[in-house]
Amino acid sequence: MSIEELLSQLRYNAPSIPRLGIPEYNWWNEGLHGAARSGTATVFPQAIGLAALFDPVFLYEIASIISTEQRVKYNLYTKEDDRGIYKGLTVWSPNINIFRDPRWGRGQETYGEDPYLTSILAVAFIKGLQGEGPHLKTASCVKHFAAHSGPEPLRHHFNAIVSDKDLEETYLPAFEAAVIEGRVNAVMGAYSAVNGEACCASPFLIKETLRGKWGFTGMFISDCWAIRDFHQGHHVTTSVEESAALALNAGCDLACGNEYEALTTAFEKGLVTVGTIKQAATRVMTTRYALGMPGDSTEYDHLGLEHLDSDNHARVALEASRRCLVLLKNDAFLPLARNKFKTIAVIGPNADNRTALWGNYHGTSSRYTTILEGLRSYTKGFATIRYSEGSGLTKRNVERLAQADDRVSEAVFMAKNSDLVLLCLGLDERVEGEMRDDGSGGWAGDKSDLRLPEAQRILLNAVAQVGKPTIVILLSGGAIDPEIEAYPNIRALIQGWYPGQQGGQALAELLFGEYSPSGKLPVTFYKASAQLPDFEDYSMARRTYRYCNHDDVLYPFGFGLSYGSFSYSLLTVQEGENDSVIVKGLVTNTSAIPARTIAQLYLKVSSSDAPPHPVLVGVNSIHLLPHEEHVILFTVDKKHFTMVNEHGTRYPVYGRYTLFFGSSQPDKKSKELGAEPYDRLDRIR
Repeated sequence: MSIEELLSQLRYNAPSIPRLGIPEYNWWNEGLHGAARSGTATVFPQAIGLAALFDPVFLYEIASIISTEQRVKYNLYTKEDDRGIYKGLTVWSPNINIFRDPRWGRGQETYGEDPYLTSILAVAFIKGLQGEGPHLKTASCVKHFAAHSGPEPLRHHFNAIVSDKDLEETYLPAFEAAVIEGRVNAVMGAYSAVNGEACCASPFLIKETLRGKWGFTGMFISDCWAIRDFHQGHHVTTSVEESAALALNAGCDLACGNEYEALTTAFEKGLVTVGTIKQAATRVMTTRYALGMPGDSTEYDHLGLEHLDSDNHARVALEASRRCLVLLKNDAFLPLARNKFKTIAVIGPNADNRTALWGNYHGTSSRYTTILEGLRSYTKGFATIRYSEGSGLTKRNVERLAQADDRVSEAVFMAKNSDLVLLCLGLDERVEGEMRDDGSGGWAGDKSDLRLPEAQRILLNAVAQVGKPTIVILLSGGAIDPEIEAYPNIRALIQGWYPGQQGGQALAELLFGEYSPSGKLPVTFYKASAQLPDFEDYSMARRTYRYCNHDDVLYPFGFGLSYGSFSYSLLTVQEGENDSVIVKGLVTNTSAIPARTIAQLYLKVSSSDAPPHPVLVGVNSIHLLPHEEHVILFTVDKKHFTMVNEHGTRYPVYGRYTLFFGSSQPDKKSKELGAEPYDRLDRIR
């Protein structure tokens, strides 16, 4: 290739090179929770909902379906000579940033606040996307490297100050696992800077850590138009040519944006060399050939329409929706008896809101079921459904020229004339998500606090004061405090996330006991009154379940109720290979109903450098029949018996440690809320 041809392939919208038989290719494709933005596809729960499964095995199956549908779209679009954006095989997912602050709008895209859980889910998702064949099924790209989690409005010029300890202990482990265990094809940098270095040109992040320490040989990609932030936001360069050269010389192979068009001028000015250009082009073309491009036949070429939006894929999506739902409160009220409530009022701005099913970075389903639709279908023949929108999502008037709270009276008389109220509240991608991303709903962004919007608080108060038995269902991408303590008639609370295409069906089945809930919180839910650290402060002090003040917690990380009951016993602990520890535990379904539980193993190491609270080191999702018991083996990697000092140095720790085994983290709040007793063992190593 000529220099111009080489440079042309370093852009996300790479043009064709006819003389070499290389067709045009658009690298920008999304697959966060389904083949996204390219038309019809199976839409799974948003990533934070998939994290609530606490199940890497199931997540691998989901990711395999996503990559299958992405291949189908690529095969069929290519036959139509349509090679546009979102129709390729390089999937810019998953987002494995740590959800450190509950106000962050893009936290919904992540797997939560815990480095271990994020790591194991990331590896499973990457492997499901990339497949196990000779060719890559799709090429996964993890993002955003690194220490990136808001605030959204500042991201184009923000410099996150992160301690060496927090980087090594919290912000980098999932990326390390993605590279070393997941063998991810690509890594995307963040818009922001870390400790004074713009992430998409950071010598520390790209050269020293990613390529040096971890041995990464794949592609590094800039976030979209992040390179222009070098001169417009971070002011580390003065022109687009300097910015493009800085990124390329730092090891950024592909630019999402148009900044690399300036590399021709940068080359003419001697700012970049032929060797650097060829190195980037080699990495880029290696990925294309690994995918079977430009002309190789692959084991995935046969995938066609029968593999897209299929009944089987819908079945898996429905199961994911069922298992992502988290029961946070149950006053001995759920499940509902079919013959107990003859009239049910379904009220709230999320009751019949399709947008609240999918979250951001989504595809287009052909099978949407809202909460209202799911309840109406399920209760046909034994209950009458009454509906009121009640309020806007954030606006107090539903109709444009109406007075404030124009639908509250309707909601009240619907509640008064019903036996049961389902109050469907929360957010959707239009108000919670990525700031100024037209592909994800437009002007979204972070939450200013953890309260429901004022319109919904007014609605909740008015409906709850009617006094009818009420169930609150929250659809959101992160923590919200619904502030329901003052209403004893609110008998149950369900966190639904953005539950996917058939979320309404899953919720209806849960309410009436077709299955037992098993979802767990992958993030801490704080009280609205909690004094959170400054959003711009990237220190982990007082953040996440490992470091938070438990007095501020509303619902803890790892918490979620079941209709069943379980007991947990630690049986044996012994040394394993490579300095690991093998833990054997027994889980017993002590109830008369079949149910799934998430067995969780936590570790507390005796060290001044350890987090103040026990940390998650093992999960196992298991379905048990009534009174069935099952032995679970956990392999606790030796890395969990290392601590990180203030200089970011990881060192082994020997001495006393404690293991905790149960359905939640071993904290007082989880116990108060109804979590089963955990078992514990003290050992010396």
